[in-house]
Amino acid sequence: MSQASVRELACEAQLNLRHLPDYMDSISDRLQSFEADASHEGKRIDFRFAFGGASFDMERLVMRANAADRDGLARIKDLLATAVQVYAKEENPEIVWTGDLSGETSLAQFREMVVTDIRDLTPHMRRIRLAGENLSRFTKFGGMHIRMLFPTREVPDPLWPVLGGNGLPAWPADDRRPVARVYTIRTLDVETGLIDVDFLIHPGDSVGSAWAMQAAPGMKVGIMGPVGRPVRQAEWYVLGADETGLPALARLLETYRPRQRASPLSRSPMMAKGKRSTMPPASSCIG
Repeated sequence: MSQASVRELACEAQLNLRHLPDYMDSISDRLQSFEADASHEGKRIDFRFAFGGASFDMERLVMRANAADRDGLARIKDLLATAVQVYAKEENPEIVWTGDLSGETSLAQFREMVVTDIRDLTPHMRRIRLAGENLSRFTKFGGMHIRMLFPTREVPDPLWPVLGGNGLPAWPADDRRPVARVYTIRTLDVETGLIDVDFLIHPGDSVGSAWAMQAAPGMKVGIMGPVGRPVRQAEWYVLGADETGLPALARLLETYRPRQRASPLSRSPMMAKGKRSTMPPASSCIG
């Protein structure tokens, strides 16, 4: 195998931020919460993720990202750009990446999905199966949630986001913009290209619940992700959720190793009324 064929993808962005050192502790803490190892060398801070690396050069005011593949590079650019925008927002940072994949407009974390099946688990919990292509990304990075992009009555035919020059999603104008809400991936089968998502059906102004109530096979919806931080390893967990969090609670319980213990606590009217729960057995469960 030639050296060129194994070369990592790399890019960088100039940061015209006078007060960058003031933000670096917060930026570093945020990046480390995504399981990055941080190290210092002079005026440079390096971060090593399982899927690539990043650095901030405090003297030249440059941030850099590198990874072995497109998904990894896109993920690191997203993490860096989000952290800078969150903590340096008073300086209105303008981030423009140069280097590998800098001219792309295809958003690596986006997929258009199609409804294929609908099943009511309880009178209040509906499971919707979505089909899409190339879903292996959604098994990476330790995230178990997706940002679902819904059409609405006001915007029945939305435009999907594209990749901006800053490495973050660039959204259409409000009159074509989908409404985004975060949901848990209940099950994922990469080989068949299927994702199951559970929706709590309830009255009110919930965009997700309203969409799920009228969902039908063939309808399209967008997803982005995965989102969320990795769950830190421990021997004992105490998990709490209301009924909207039951899918995430069940997903977490199913991923624990045999020797790990968890006590899920749910204050759910559905469980209190004796409705069938979609959660797997656990060490204890309070309804």
